Amino acid sequence: MKKPGLFISLFPVVVLITIIFFGVKLFDADVTAGPAQIALLFTAVLTSIIAISHLKIPWEKLEEGIMDHLSKTGSSIFILLMIGAVTGSWMISGVVPSMIYYSLMIISPKVFLLVSFIITGIVSLMIGSSWTTIGTIGLALLSAGQILGIPAPWLAGAIISGAYFGDKISPLSDSTNLAASVSGVNLYVHVKYMLVTSIPAFILSAIFFFVAGLIIPVNSSLNVDSQLVNISSVFNISPLLLLVPVFTIVLIIKKVSPFITLFLSALLGAVVACFTQPEICAQISPQGVSKGMSYIYASLKMLSSNVSIETSDAMLNTLTSTKGMAGMLNTVWIILSVVTFGGVMEASGMIATITNKMMLLVKNTFTLVSSTVGTSIFFNMTLCDQYMAILLPGKMFSETYKKMGYEPRLLSRTLEDSATVTSVLVPWNTCGVVQSSVLGIATMTYLPYCFFNLISPIITIFVSSIGYKVIRKT
Repeated sequence: MKKPGLFISLFPVVVLITIIFFGVKLFDADVTAGPAQIALLFTAVLTSIIAISHLKIPWEKLEEGIMDHLSKTGSSIFILLMIGAVTGSWMISGVVPSMIYYSLMIISPKVFLLVSFIITGIVSLMIGSSWTTIGTIGLALLSAGQILGIPAPWLAGAIISGAYFGDKISPLSDSTNLAASVSGVNLYVHVKYMLVTSIPAFILSAIFFFVAGLIIPVNSSLNVDSQLVNISSVFNISPLLLLVPVFTIVLIIKKVSPFITLFLSALLGAVVACFTQPEICAQISPQGVSKGMSYIYASLKMLSSNVSIETSDAMLNTLTSTKGMAGMLNTVWIILSVVTFGGVMEASGMIATITNKMMLLVKNTFTLVSSTVGTSIFFNMTLCDQYMAILLPGKMFSETYKKMGYEPRLLSRTLEDSATVTSVLVPWNTCGVVQSSVLGIATMTYLPYCFFNLISPIITIFVSSIGYKVIRKT
């Protein structure tokens, strides 16, 4: 077996980015409905041909790489399906409509972006999951903001920014624990050290969203009161319905498995729907079935597949349409394609070649941190998985940080400031795929408005370059 050179190693990446670029031009938001998957699989096959014919690597080794990546990503697929189920049952049960209703009553359109950013940040900090935050509270805020006439990309940017800020500094977050663990840092020392860069990024993002809320024109002709009437005429609205998300938060704080937490939350939503929204359950069910069977049919339908509620308001019809777990199958398809490409790239040794070349650039604090940031973003683009983008640079740079005399907390913070927050900005990364699917907005459409995610890597490089709070080992 040969070691791949830099040109051969970069070639598949360039091909993938080129195909995806033209795919976005041709298909726009529909690029993940098939074209992106084809691009990933085509590039994976191209990489395999190069590895087998030129590098003399047997297919069995490449297949092992794919299966290794699949084993690390499998849990994400099940969580994704459960998010689809939660979205369906929470909408039909009136949980999300109640969130929308009270959001429209309480929050002024001028500060809606800022409040959305802060709320998702607090919720994500409490539960330690950006995915769950965006798929529940985030979805409700997106719908409420759209009713107010705020552009969807701005809303998605505020929601994602807040969710990833909370996820990044939450002791309950898996990515936070992973970054601390791989770097050999105490969890709470890691979280405290991250505040040095996270707080400035949070404040700057908050300012941007506040100013944007003042200058972005909203739908001045919209009568919010009439929208409140429309929502309450379709759903039975009650503050008691908000106990369902409270139940979810309690399970997460109790450290119940994310899959079980989301499954129980979805199931609770379906049960609540039978009591709080009997008219809607009857509308979903086929005619002629008994009342008891209609509840069972409606529950299974809202958890698993498409449900459309007919109302007198076209906007409300769009907002309340759900797809359940079936709506996530396209995302599962792209995740499997992503796993295939990432597995082949790593097993062929191409990833190792590129990263070894990047290590040669390390000369001082600035180049060390910049190289770590660049490598983490590169892995988000090539291995297409947030966890791999934390693990591999963590292992690669660990000894370098030690040899140069830096405490490992600098490494753990840099990993979070780059790998964690930028994963959602890559259209073919699992995080980007999931959030674009859940919110219904293409990754490249919301990317310019994810201020926290864009600012964090810049802040961590700047802070390290001026030597602020850069701690050396004594």
